[in-house]
Amino acid sequence: MSTQSDSPYTALKTIFHEPNRLAIMSALSCAAGGLAFSELKQECALTDGNLSRHLKTLEEARAIRIEKTFVGVKPRTTVFLSDDGREQFLEYLKALQQVLQKATASLETTPST
Repeated sequence: MSTQSDSPYTALKTIFHEPNRLAIMSALSCAAGGLAFSELKQECALTDGNLSRHLKTLEEARAIRIEKTFVGVKPRTTVFLSDDGREQFLEYLKALQQVLQKATASLETTPST
């Protein structure tokens, strides 16, 4: 008998399950040196306001870190996946993979009505 703690569904954290935050975390996972705000905005097809709101949520969860610097006189915001965020996101992806495999297997073996 399966307990709730054995269920992969419990590891599907809403912090990452929201589509825009999933896109942000996925993009950052592929960028060891972080991404500039403008690059992340373009990669995820978000507005400045939407990206800022999602970054704030992820930063509060310690999934990312934000570094503000200047390039000459221009401000530059760079976003990095934090070590904690990397671990949390990997756990989330593994749980999501289990859930998707289970659903796929069920759909492939169950005849449609």
